[in-house]
Amino acid sequence: MSASSVTSRSVTRRRILSLWLPRLPTDRIARALLRSGEPAETCDTQSRSTKTKETSPRIVVAKQNNGLVITALDDAAARIGLAIGQPLANARAICPDSEVFDADETADSKALSGIADWCDRFTPLVALDPPHGLLLDITGCAHLFGGEAALMRQLCSALKRQGFDVSAAIAGTSACARALTRHAHGRIVAPGEEAGAVAALPVFALGADDAITRGLRRAGLKTVGDVAARGRHEIAARFSAAFTALLEQALGQSDAPINPRKPLPDFIVEKRFAEPIATDGAIAMTLASLARTLIAAMEKQGKGARRLEAVFFRTDGAVRVIAVETGRPVTRGETIDRLFRERLDALADPLDPGFGFDLVRLSAVRTDLVIQEQRDLDTHVRDNDEVAALVDRLAARIGSQRVVVHLPQDTHIPERASFPVPAQQHLAAAMRAEWPARIEGEPPLRPLRMFARPEPIEVTLAEVPDKPPRHFTWRRVTHTVVRAEGPERIAMEWWRTQEVRPTRDYFRVEDEAGLRFWLYRDGLYNEAAGNGEAVPPKWFLHGLFA
Repeated sequence: MSASSVTSRSVTRRRILSLWLPRLPTDRIARALLRSGEPAETCDTQSRSTKTKETSPRIVVAKQNNGLVITALDDAAARIGLAIGQPLANARAICPDSEVFDADETADSKALSGIADWCDRFTPLVALDPPHGLLLDITGCAHLFGGEAALMRQLCSALKRQGFDVSAAIAGTSACARALTRHAHGRIVAPGEEAGAVAALPVFALGADDAITRGLRRAGLKTVGDVAARGRHEIAARFSAAFTALLEQALGQSDAPINPRKPLPDFIVEKRFAEPIATDGAIAMTLASLARTLIAAMEKQGKGARRLEAVFFRTDGAVRVIAVETGRPVTRGETIDRLFRERLDALADPLDPGFGFDLVRLSAVRTDLVIQEQRDLDTHVRDNDEVAALVDRLAARIGSQRVVVHLPQDTHIPERASFPVPAQQHLAAAMRAEWPARIEGEPPLRPLRMFARPEPIEVTLAEVPDKPPRHFTWRRVTHTVVRAEGPERIAMEWWRTQEVRPTRDYFRVEDEAGLRFWLYRDGLYNEAAGNGEAVPPKWFLHGLFA
């Protein structure tokens, strides 16, 4: 186990590592077949033969111009002369025993995102370079892995062990590194030497549109060096300013930062393990240790965590992210430890260590300044830490959207008088909210439990016009009313809607068993509807008193 390390932002010259996975679709299929151990489900039955799937070439096809063409292939297919863009009929003529699969861009994208998650172990600044590439900003972090060359070897070796064919290059700009990965695996370009590194590459290595590439070749500009030798104004006038900017980036004359798929956390702490950990006790001890280190780092800047993420990197390349949120900035390691324990215990899909985790990372994705609580005039501290801690624990266990508080609304309609909001974000506002005062010695006017939608009831006998029912049936159970209070007449908000809704008469009633209900009559007897006809009123149950 290595010592905990805190990763911080750097201001050094940018260094970009580009990854290209040319066989991603077929590598993904091979990994899926290896995990399942079942025969491949191919898109045509004619491709099956007496050969085993281990020795048969695999190709991926998609429909283009009313025909199936090869969009991806493995090394075995490339060795026998198959190529991307070749019609499927020609491929069958060359190798009838090839296994043919339908293209699945969604699955390829998911696989690429999974690899990007795994690459977070080297740097949190990882950007997608679709369809089969990634860009990693390794500025200031290569020394943690023994230098740029050692980092690249470690990364590529691990991906190859996972079953992915990969090409990599490092340069000062993403455009230069990306161009090199398509033609020169393992190239590391020193700062300021980008122009010489890409000069001999063909123009299509820049990744420009096909129309621009064809125009360059027709103009006799076959290499990047040929294009660089021409005047920038000439290139911009004929092939657009966007291509000129791309060219300058490839030559190292300008820079454009990558667009990471995740924002950089404010604070990161991690532990790497020579021997992977797999037990619950070891995982809990690791999170507790990282929490203390994270708190110490935030404390120096007077900050507390509002959103935390624990990332578990498995030895086989799988990555699991567990996140928790807090209502107030957290400044204690014990609190972080307890929240993650609650979250891990409540997971529907338990954390599976497999052969173990070799890296565990804890990051504070969002932080706030810690502000001292103000005191009231009576010198009592408004300390709601216990309530906030309880809300955070409940949110970690059952989800933040299920722990709510209610805020008063400017309306007299009972079902609209309060609005539920997540407690973690609105706890302070809920505690400051002013609600109607209760008269001392009087029963509550509103029930403790109010239904989101009033439920209809059957009234068998009621005294009219303004009396409560003597009997009513709710959920197939008949209740006899022995006590009643009311009516409380509530008119609808005619000024907020064009719809004419009937007036309600609310009653607080108690049955022979001592159960207390809040029910209402929707409409008045002999009240006319919009067409002038009398509509018999309906009865509803709106809530239950404690």
